[in-house]
Amino acid sequence: MGPARPCEDGKVTVAPGTPSGILVLAGTPIGDLSDAPPRLAEELAGADVVAAEDTRRLRRLTQGLGVTPKGRVVSYFEGNESARTPELVEELLGGARVLLVTDAGMPSVSDPGYRLVAAAVEQDIKVTAVPGPSAVLTALALSGLPVDRFCFEGFLPRKAGERLSRLREVADERRTLVYFEAPHRLDDTLAAMAEVFGTDRRAAVCRELTKTYEEIRRGPLGELAEWAAQGVRGEITVVVSGAPERGPEELDATELVRRVRVREEAGEHRKEAIAAVAAEAGLPKRQVFDAVVAAKGADKEAGRGTAGAS
Repeated sequence: MGPARPCEDGKVTVAPGTPSGILVLAGTPIGDLSDAPPRLAEELAGADVVAAEDTRRLRRLTQGLGVTPKGRVVSYFEGNESARTPELVEELLGGARVLLVTDAGMPSVSDPGYRLVAAAVEQDIKVTAVPGPSAVLTALALSGLPVDRFCFEGFLPRKAGERLSRLREVADERRTLVYFEAPHRLDDTLAAMAEVFGTDRRAAVCRELTKTYEEIRRGPLGELAEWAAQGVRGEITVVVSGAPERGPEELDATELVRRVRVREEAGEHRKEAIAAVAAEAGLPKRQVFDAVVAAKGADKEAGRGTAGAS
């Protein structure tokens, strides 16, 4: 049985009858090395290829676990992910067991790995995982905020305008939000969150999770932004409570009319638009209808006044 061979078009072919290998995504400790699952040591020792985000960190990990990889060790990080993925797929199609590890946590979750998983799935290669510690779930559990429903938003854009725009997209999100952030950008990020979500929105900054100097700082976004302005170090995960449910009384007639007009401009008939807005606001359709009629009458009166003055 011959090995896999890349074609001129970049795709990989394999000789008939060659069994495919398996891709293993291995979660690594986010701080405390003793959190490593026993299977991690087994996979590191037995894999044919170990693809690591940082080979130096991999060396420290294997030394700490008392493991010597028997397979070939290669780097797999953001800078070479696109180029190295076809090479690893070729190994997999040739029958290799490829282990993917990142610096901390689960590969592919805000870390290298997605491209390789997608390419493996496309080639019908088996993909499995060694579950490990997760900064997302650990921060959620420690935050003291609702955890029954949540959204993981990863890292926000570095540019201020793009960051604000991304935050505005989830300003009304009811689920708890989880973000990763670099320590030197934390103050700007919390200030932007306070601007978009409100200074009173509850949040938690989780720093150095499972490490010696672990710290969970909880409070309103405004206070957390002031605290972060003094300077913060370490690995950061930010958990923000979801938007509070707005009661019907918070939507005045002007807002109801605005929402109906937005739907009408998008092509909905007025009747359907009124019904949809009423359902969203938890109000009787008649109340929304009356607001639209009153606004229409006010517009006519304003038009007469303008005409009389001219």
